[in-house]
Amino acid sequence: MRKQAGWLGLIGAGMLLAACQTAPVVKPTVKVIPQPVVATTPPLPATPLFTPSTWEVLPEWSTLDLRPSWAALLQSCRVLKNKPQWQGVCASTELVDKNDSQAQRRFYEDKLAPFQIFNPDGTENGVITGYYEPLLRGSRFKSERFRYPLYAAPDDMLEIDLGDAYPQLKGQRLRGRLSGKKVVPYFKRAEIDAGTDALRGRELFWVENAVELFFLQIQGSGRIELVDGRQIKVGYADQNGHPYVSIGRKLVEMGEMKLEEASMQSIKAWGERNPTKLMTLLEMNPSYVFFRELPEHLTAPLGALGVPLTNEYSIAVDPKSIPLGSPVFLATTHPNTATPLNRLMLAQDTGGAIRGSVRADFFWGFGEKAGAQAGRMKQQGRMWVLFPKGGEPVQF
Repeated sequence: MRKQAGWLGLIGAGMLLAACQTAPVVKPTVKVIPQPVVATTPPLPATPLFTPSTWEVLPEWSTLDLRPSWAALLQSCRVLKNKPQWQGVCASTELVDKNDSQAQRRFYEDKLAPFQIFNPDGTENGVITGYYEPLLRGSRFKSERFRYPLYAAPDDMLEIDLGDAYPQLKGQRLRGRLSGKKVVPYFKRAEIDAGTDALRGRELFWVENAVELFFLQIQGSGRIELVDGRQIKVGYADQNGHPYVSIGRKLVEMGEMKLEEASMQSIKAWGERNPTKLMTLLEMNPSYVFFRELPEHLTAPLGALGVPLTNEYSIAVDPKSIPLGSPVFLATTHPNTATPLNRLMLAQDTGGAIRGSVRADFFWGFGEKAGAQAGRMKQQGRMWVLFPKGGEPVQF
């Protein structure tokens, strides 16, 4: 059930922003009485988020095989073609041979312009992580083997668009539930794991491993393999509104591992060594993701843009920094190496942990090999967004 604007009369915006926000937190404007200023120093100009660049500075641009990226661009154009800035560009893709990398390079150089993305402090490097589509073994029915529920979105969770009442908060949504006549934060992970009547009957599947279920929620999509061998695709449906907390960082703070050791693989190994502490660790992250079954015909997960992701050519970004659907040139390195990984990607997804300007999550695809790459990836990288000539990158 989606929250209607009238619910806003039940709550104080301050309570909601503090208690049941979806990251990032947006604080209401507070009037501050100006203080006398004795002396001032002219502030340094803020570094623009996007700075015009040239094709020559993009590493390996002149020699890259752009054909795999082209397929991902065509997926983005299914959405971008409805945006005024992109209509002409997307229409022109029909004139380009999908098998001709040089023709595609000329297309990009003729139609688009690169803008380098900088952090607010003026630095150009950011963190590049990886994600993938995992496979979990499960069942439609609970049993001793399959006892961890994968839930559909609950009926009692309210979604409140603050922009309906406060235009300056457009795009900021909060999630909660009714308790009597009050709107309160939705249940945290620990409360959901303990069992709540609100989610009874919302079980899509039961899976055999709590850690794998946890990481499925982080990835946002995956497949459930039933005992008869059939695989059912599941994808992100909603989230409980609580901020994401990294359990890897928690393990570092607890002295259980070093920061450079923290990865999906090391966290899973820790869980196997510490089964009695595992649920306590997982519940340190109050965020909880709900799922939906996806159509059988889909060959890849759907990203936040609403189009299928392309293995190794789609990235998740912070949509407050990078317009969804945009081509993004990524200069980074392969997981756990110094080997360059320079590639034209498409910003087609988002993620609860993906926040900031120079920040991306690299989609590796499906299965164990993809998971091994994704779990080890925590590299430094630079990014350039490509935008139609004559304009500057804007949010849609």
